[in-house]
Amino acid sequence: MENISWGLEMTVLGMGLVFSLLILLWLLLMIVLKLDKGDEPEESGQEADEQAATVEAERIAAVAGGAVGAQTPERPTVNGMPADLVAAILVAAHKHRQTMRRQAAPLARAVWPGSQLFASRWLATGRARQINDWQPRGK
Repeated sequence: MENISWGLEMTVLGMGLVFSLLILLWLLLMIVLKLDKGDEPEESGQEADEQAATVEAERIAAVAGGAVGAQTPERPTVNGMPADLVAAILVAAHKHRQTMRRQAAPLARAVWPGSQLFASRWLATGRARQINDWQPRGK
């Protein structure tokens, strides 16, 4: 029972020390933030210059927007769809068709499944090893 009380006492002391140091650190940071805020210099003259520059830039943009050649051309369309979307669909359809040709169903194949005696050398070798008995070389 003495060991349990000593363990609990050490736990409370350790956790108390950790949390008290965390609170102390928190308070120290709050004080530093309060002191660091300080007085910010007023820049009213600079703000007025920025507003004047913004107004001038908007006026120039309005004049340039009405100029000949400043208008953006209309995007080309195909049956109401953007041309780049139609091109992307076309490329996707061609890629799909090429993929499906490599993995074609039996109706689209040049040779019907089972019509050839051996489909490949790999398959023929495997079948030959299964059928023939193994014999060591040289005997």
